[in-house]
Amino acid sequence: MAWMRARARGITATDVAKLSTPRSIEAAAHEKLFGSRFTGNAFTEHGKAREPEIAAWVLREYGIAPSQALFHSEWDRRHLATPDGVTERETGSLELAEIKTTNKEWRSIPRNYLRQVWWQQYVLGAERTLMVWERHENFVPVGDPECRWIDRDESEIERLVGLAGKLIEVLYTRTS
Repeated sequence: MAWMRARARGITATDVAKLSTPRSIEAAAHEKLFGSRFTGNAFTEHGKAREPEIAAWVLREYGIAPSQALFHSEWDRRHLATPDGVTERETGSLELAEIKTTNKEWRSIPRNYLRQVWWQQYVLGAERTLMVWERHENFVPVGDPECRWIDRDESEIERLVGLAGKLIEVLYTRTS
């Protein structure tokens, strides 16, 4: 419960993943102020159940340790992220992991997940993220997880920081 309260006080990667238009900013503000009716479904339960198994695979194969820590940006403490995995390499660079489950084949990583990853990279100062997904059919995993590295994209990060700023403005005007 404390973790949920802490996340509610800022703009998370989950929030930013939804931001792409002025209308999406309004919808995100409404959800932050009044909550969401969505409490989960069979897909979210499957993802929660599989995440520790997939995280163990990521640790074995890529040396990225699982994480449930809530981080904030050094530039704005309201900018929050909880990546699924974090590691600092010997070179000092920070790498993250983000884990998803899906019942679809991905030709490319969905745009909302890219926004989530870039936001996490911004908040933590990470250079790249290993996006890992496991496909399932009727909630039965199909094969090994698939993955792709996503490099930091400063122009996308700048755009997301701007959208988050607009969301904060909307929230501030509605609570003042």
